[in-house]
Amino acid sequence: MSDFQSWVLDIQTRTESVLATLLPSSDTTPQQLHNAMRYAVLGGGKRVRTLLAHAAGELCGAMPEKVDSAAAAVELIHAYSLVHDDLPCMDDDDLRRGKPSCHKQFDEATALLVGDALQTLAFEVLAQPGLCSDANRQLGMIQLLAQASGSRGMAGGQAIDLASVGLNLTQQELEFMHIHKTGALIRAAALLGAQCSEQPDESRLCAIDQYAKRIGLAFQVVDDILDTQADTATLGKTAGKDAEQNKPTYVTILGLERAKALAEELHAEALASLAPFGDAAHRLVQLADFITRRAY
Repeated sequence: MSDFQSWVLDIQTRTESVLATLLPSSDTTPQQLHNAMRYAVLGGGKRVRTLLAHAAGELCGAMPEKVDSAAAAVELIHAYSLVHDDLPCMDDDDLRRGKPSCHKQFDEATALLVGDALQTLAFEVLAQPGLCSDANRQLGMIQLLAQASGSRGMAGGQAIDLASVGLNLTQQELEFMHIHKTGALIRAAALLGAQCSEQPDESRLCAIDQYAKRIGLAFQVVDDILDTQADTATLGKTAGKDAEQNKPTYVTILGLERAKALAEELHAEALASLAPFGDAAHRLVQLADFITRRAY
């Protein structure tokens, strides 16, 4: 196993442990809601946002134990968004991470409440005393996650996505949508990890921000490519869903080869932002390679 693969497995394992501890136990009342929350969060996913938080935290000298909390908060927001995205009123998908979607395993009302509860738990985690020695900086971290998750971030991007079905968007319009829907939370994950440092260096924060903006878009471009090329078993979710729902994607707008080229361009721009830091940024470099060249 390569050094990068070992690091990924270590972060994924510790993240699973942190989340399992933070989530209410299945035998705590109301049992079905708590069981469904654990079902939606644990035992699956690449944990890309968690990996980004830890890699950025490492570049800025943050203690991994503090990054754990910030990363968990982002992961809880991400998990809530997936539960809601799969609902019949949204993307109407029956499969997530290789198993039945939350509303299929339980019911729609429970899935709705799961999303609500995971979102509030994320902010409870981020507000815990001790995460940051500077109370004002910790408040800023809470604000960052709130903006990345709300109408000016992920939720707003989803609204644009739903309103764009059947439309012929320009590349610029599609990029605007995904900067919000996908990119905002990816950017927040990296910045929150960096902010867990005692004294984050402004030049590093700016570089991480630029990196995260480019790699967040690259993540979505690759998602669109995989939706056309990979099968359902590999993806862990329904393949070809975008085409079936007549959604605009980078592949439908640019064509497959141009979309692949765009992913490589974004990858190169992300790495260029890290160049001043040399080997100190090697985890972020490795993650950029993984995100851009992944098969699922």
